[in-house]
Amino acid sequence: MNEFDPAALRCLAALADEQGFERAAQRLSITQSAVSQRLRTLEAQVGQPLVVRSRPLRLTEAGKVLLRFARQLQALRVDVARELGERVAPQSRLAIAVNADSLATWVLPALDALVQRGLREGYGLELVVDDQDFTHDSLRQGDVLGCVTTVAEALQGCRVQPLGVMRYVAVASPAFLAAQLPDGLHAGNFGDTPFLVFNRKDDSQAQWVSQAFGIQGPRLRERFVPSSEAYVNAAVMGWGVGVAPEIQVRPWVEAGRLVVLRPEVGVDVALYWHQWQLQGRGALLDQIGQALAEGARAALA
Repeated sequence: MNEFDPAALRCLAALADEQGFERAAQRLSITQSAVSQRLRTLEAQVGQPLVVRSRPLRLTEAGKVLLRFARQLQALRVDVARELGERVAPQSRLAIAVNADSLATWVLPALDALVQRGLREGYGLELVVDDQDFTHDSLRQGDVLGCVTTVAEALQGCRVQPLGVMRYVAVASPAFLAAQLPDGLHAGNFGDTPFLVFNRKDDSQAQWVSQAFGIQGPRLRERFVPSSEAYVNAAVMGWGVGVAPEIQVRPWVEAGRLVVLRPEVGVDVALYWHQWQLQGRGALLDQIGQALAEGARAALA
């Protein structure tokens, strides 16, 4: 197979990011017809379609394979530019996937020095947010170069590093407990008690109830609050029982605004860092992984 045109690969990555030809063209500062032509050339080279021209645009399985290559090539290009002391191209984007709770607690401090350096050197670090059980899919599909996930097994061509354990505890406001649970939360009333849920992928509440009361597959009254920060605020305001990272709710507990229910019960979530293995001295992706590992070591069990 002949070598792929880097400009065509950049078009494919832009199409994946922007999910449309017009926005991809704007991002690359070229015409839509130029984007289409480069994509057709790439599709002719591999002998199969790379995108499904729908709204929004989707990549085929072959397109995902080439997208992974395009992301890795872009990361290598950034590393070479940095080693040569050149300013990185403004379109350069290094994307990693993280779960919302890690983003709300320890990820930003861990990455701050790299982001500040990126502002000076020209490269951009993009954070893609998903549930910790699903960030691994973004890595497999080529959307990102690394991810924080609960998956322990590495993909072929990737390496994995344990980060630590994020412990989730059940909390509620004193006012909510006094009004709704004067006798405490127990096996006889949890089914009538509203539980705060991040989204429909979130099952930490069911896991906590299963551990606390020995009940498999509990049915809960769910109130969805799809933001880590708003989730904790909703618990403080008395919207229901929340199951949140202990490191996130600790200040509210110490201030008396939240109470930990059954402190001996917790949901322990082991987190791992996965990244594609790229060759190069001082690779930026390696530095991102190292920064995350050090930040997690300081914050997690």
